Amino acid sequence: MTYWDTSYAAKIYLREPGTDAVLQALADAGGFVCSEHGTLELMATFKRNQREGILSAAQLKMIWAKHEQDVADGLIRYLPVSSELIRQACATLATLPSAVFLRAADALHLACAKDAGLKAIYSHDRHLLAAAPHFGLKGIDIIPAP
Repeated sequence: MTYWDTSYAAKIYLREPGTDAVLQALADAGGFVCSEHGTLELMATFKRNQREGILSAAQLKMIWAKHEQDVADGLIRYLPVSSELIRQACATLATLPSAVFLRAADALHLACAKDAGLKAIYSHDRHLLAAAPHFGLKGIDIIPAP
């Protein structure tokens, strides 16, 4: 089981730099897990693409239907977010050195991966990757640098 944050999940549905590497990793892994809040982040990403004129309303609807089918088929499994998980994320975030920049949603991804007993998290977010060791995780980015 591998944990992917939304920066990877979005590349399944949007043609972006790194999509080919992510699709290959998906084929190799056969699926991934993500925190349940990742589904909201994914929709926000799609809506941003629509707002920027990259996706039409019809394309967004089609992509979301594909995402929902992928969830139903077990390609993506969303892990629940509980009050305890949020407390764990807060506790770790409180101990981070002041120089470590980490967004709340990324802290939740990291806490969720750790809580699931995983040893690594896949992401293309440099801040999340830099903070991963503070959560006892290895940050992995398979997307080649430009």
